[in-house]
Amino acid sequence: MPTLPPEAKPDCRADPERLREWVAYLAGTIGCRPATRPDLLQAVADRLASAFQELGFAVTRQPVPWRTTSHANIIAAPGESQLADPSCPLLIVGAHYDTVSRSPGADDNGSGVAGLMEMARLLAGEPPPGLRLVAFCPEEPPAYRTSNMGSYHYAHSLKKAKSPVLGMICLEMIGFFSDAPGSQSYPLPFMNILYPDRGDFIAMVGNLRSAPWTRKVRNAFAAATDLPVETLNGPALIVGIDFSDHWSFNKFGYPAVMVTDTAFYRNPQYHKPSDTPDTLDYERAAKVVTGLAAAVRKVAAP
Repeated sequence: MPTLPPEAKPDCRADPERLREWVAYLAGTIGCRPATRPDLLQAVADRLASAFQELGFAVTRQPVPWRTTSHANIIAAPGESQLADPSCPLLIVGAHYDTVSRSPGADDNGSGVAGLMEMARLLAGEPPPGLRLVAFCPEEPPAYRTSNMGSYHYAHSLKKAKSPVLGMICLEMIGFFSDAPGSQSYPLPFMNILYPDRGDFIAMVGNLRSAPWTRKVRNAFAAATDLPVETLNGPALIVGIDFSDHWSFNKFGYPAVMVTDTAFYRNPQYHKPSDTPDTLDYERAAKVVTGLAAAVRKVAAP
């Protein structure tokens, strides 16, 4: 995989080819990367840490205990010369880099990690001082929705340290789109009246308490890209609304939003061996990242 050099100034638009290269590395070169393969996950963690450092970020590794070994959250913060105010509220953008055992995870969640790394490139020149870009591990079962998740460990550490948190943005599957009628489904029957029946949009979802944060991120996102975006904040009884790392931050009372292509409500390759790099739409995934990078700059502004 080619080296991703720092830029003199932050770009405005994400590069689809860089996203493709990251997904090819994760889902092709590495492949299935479940929690039971710490060797593969260590290789990914090393590559992510190196890429963050090449862009000028200060990188720390947070151990995440796992049975007889441990995984790691890779945390990137602005370098020392860019840290204006250590007390600045944190804005966390995260994505998990593990997969289920039977899937190479191009969309779930190679696309999210690729988006995280491309956002790092876009923001590297002038990162907000409170920005934290975090690659989490693990997220998938059996850690899923338990205190064993990497994101839970990180959110818990923030709470324990009484760190001020502006909000969290979770990248969970951002690469699958479809213009076919009926390609989008929903957890509740009436929702197909309120929302599009084509999977040609990105969704931002969260719990009820996170609604103001979702609106803020959505509005800043929509001002920077022409990709359609839909939002939903509701209770946990809506299946899928809290099915990722934003769940961990909600557990500690932090506002959090999941940015997603809606996973199994749209992508027929979800958690299958067929979740491969050739199934993704990198042009539209790049628009997601472009919009999110602009949103981060705006919502983090004093």
